[in-house]
Amino acid sequence: MRTDVTFPSAGLKLAAHLYTPDDGAVGPRPAIVVSHPGSGVKEQAAGLYALRLAEQGFVALAFDAAYQGESEGEPRGLEDPAHRVEDIKAAVSFLTTRDDVDADRIGALGICASGGYVLSATASDHRIKAVGTVSAVDIARQFRDGADGAQDPAVFQGMLAAAAAARTAEARGEGVPAFPLFPDTVEQARALGGRHAVEGCEYYCSDRAQHPRSAKSFTWSSVDRMAFFDAFRFVHLIAPRPLLMIVGREAVTSWMSVEAFQKARAPKELHWIDGASHVDLYDKEPYVGPAVEKLTEFFRAQLPDTEQTSGRAARGIASSR
Repeated sequence: MRTDVTFPSAGLKLAAHLYTPDDGAVGPRPAIVVSHPGSGVKEQAAGLYALRLAEQGFVALAFDAAYQGESEGEPRGLEDPAHRVEDIKAAVSFLTTRDDVDADRIGALGICASGGYVLSATASDHRIKAVGTVSAVDIARQFRDGADGAQDPAVFQGMLAAAAAARTAEARGEGVPAFPLFPDTVEQARALGGRHAVEGCEYYCSDRAQHPRSAKSFTWSSVDRMAFFDAFRFVHLIAPRPLLMIVGREAVTSWMSVEAFQKARAPKELHWIDGASHVDLYDKEPYVGPAVEKLTEFFRAQLPDTEQTSGRAARGIASSR
């Protein structure tokens, strides 16, 4: 069952879809916060994963980031890493207030850019007991270094110059300058960014998954906010809570998940989905199905029922005597 809900995040009201199992079971359940890719909305990949996790018995919350989708915040299209991390923590806070959620069994899942944001949120919020990612990237690294890590540093310096000029224009009352996230045609996408850019364009700008509230541009002031953000800086603080990172074997962005995984401490697992690209894991069933299966296995193991855990421990003590 899907319910429209709202909750506050640093003074802004966020819009969300709460997915709850309809299996008739009673009592508090484990819950998962599901955070969307950069430019995405709750109706796209995040909502799909939240729905599938709810079908497996979890309460799952997919929400729109501040300044995007149906959530509050001006200017529209602002991508603020600090606020994105705060949004995830606010979503956890919302879940802790619900009678149908076990506040001691809350996990988090981040997709694409939120795969980076959720690592930062989990590192500093011990209420998140387990964290998973799908096609994780650090959006700041992607802007600084390119999706493949090979971007000429001059490109980002040019973007910072444009961001500075945009701030001046805004101060002079000339509006809030923004830049497009997607080219006009697939051919342009292929020329600019190869297969990865083409797949992003197909997902967000075609009948495959486009949504009217999905961001098609970011404000230029987003760029200097991302300049110094580092989603992986404190990933080691997640331990001893468990980490699962799911990556497409064909994803041009996979180097970022590998880098984060190498910085993390055990318990941790890097799980590859053969044949999948970065965007394939957003919605294509041959890849989403195995990813959800792995996530279900992971969260069930890491967010166990406390009574069941106590029972197993007691039986273990008894059998050792």
